[in-house]
Amino acid sequence: MIREEKQALVDELSEKFQSHNAFYITDASGMSVAKINEFRRLCFNRGLEFKVYKNTFIRKALDTLDGNTAEMDEALKGQSGVLFSKESGNAPAKLLKDFYKSQNYGRGVEPKPVLKGAYIDASIYLGATQLETLSTLKGKNELIGDVIGLLQSPAKNVISALSSGGNKLAGILKTLSEKEEVAG
Repeated sequence: MIREEKQALVDELSEKFQSHNAFYITDASGMSVAKINEFRRLCFNRGLEFKVYKNTFIRKALDTLDGNTAEMDEALKGQSGVLFSKESGNAPAKLLKDFYKSQNYGRGVEPKPVLKGAYIDASIYLGATQLETLSTLKGKNELIGDVIGLLQSPAKNVISALSSGGNKLAGILKTLSEKEEVAG
């Protein structure tokens, strides 16, 4: 591969890093071609993309991102594949967990592909032990929905109290007026 081709590949990867709010670096070494193809098909079905890159290309592309990505160097050892997500930061983690379940990995067997690191909205997570944490992260839209729900809750309670109180008051007035008619 000539220098221009390498630079084009780094530029393409840089563009992907900047256009995706989350990406995971995994190690798929030791997986059969059939298993990798099965994993890629699952990625495609969920709107994610998985591609294998050389670590030097990943490092050069990471250098183009805002912020310090030096921590990611720990994840750039061995074979590396990058799992891209535009929608939510937890989608790749959920995909990995579902893939592990579908492969029936038992005790003592390391599930593949192994999570080496993740970059989500400028936050860095390293190691396979972070998979559970990453799968429970809420996306931006989920957090906005939670905030809106919290803001609406007190207003709904006040409106509910006022409307139920008004119904009770109307019921009392109706009962009193009926008693006056009967008494009169």
